[in-house]
Amino acid sequence: MSAAVTDAGRDPGLQPERTRLAWRRTTLSGTVAAVLAVKTALHGGVSPVGVVACALGTVLWLGFLLLAHRRIRALASTGAPAALTPRHATATALCTVAVAVCGAVLVF
Repeated sequence: MSAAVTDAGRDPGLQPERTRLAWRRTTLSGTVAAVLAVKTALHGGVSPVGVVACALGTVLWLGFLLLAHRRIRALASTGAPAALTPRHATATALCTVAVAVCGAVLVF
């Protein structure tokens, strides 16, 4: 066994760093999707439904960005990061699904 093995018998290695980087990649792809949604909303002219869907999607994207940033900071802190709480995970999943719905409204 490695000297880095914790008392619980688990060697986390670089898992927190990989997870932090995955959160960063996810926020980047969400940002690209939000920018493309705004472009789609404005491409064929401005419509009330498009503006509302775009505004709602932007607010949801900002909410996801806030949640992801909190998780990134928790993973970057020294020591073992705290587990992702069910409330945090649920809020993140709901933001993601709601942004997808807003994107679908913009497309159709």
